[in-house]
Amino acid sequence: MSIQNLNTFDPFADAIKGSEEGVQDGFVHIRIQQRNGRKTLTTVQGLSSEYDLKKIVRACKKEFACNGTVVEHPEYGEVLQLQGDQRENICQWLTKTGLAKPDQLKVHGF
Repeated sequence: MSIQNLNTFDPFADAIKGSEEGVQDGFVHIRIQQRNGRKTLTTVQGLSSEYDLKKIVRACKKEFACNGTVVEHPEYGEVLQLQGDQRENICQWLTKTGLAKPDQLKVHGF
């Protein structure tokens, strides 16, 4: 009889590697910021750095007929900024294109 050595098995290996491919911390945070008067900004934070964020902004600008840019935030990294209240539009667009699943989206704001 030979004693079989236990194979090394890491039960947390899939959690470390991340099952959400396109998302950094598991969530995409969509926030709205008040500018002045009735003007607002929609920010999208948490998309993976694997994606070309400038191309995503270009597609969103064309789809939603608004202006937008990619801003380097000291705490959150690269953040997408879109003019106006685009929270519902960006949620639908991210799920339609497959960049994020609906359960990964967190919408903040009034």
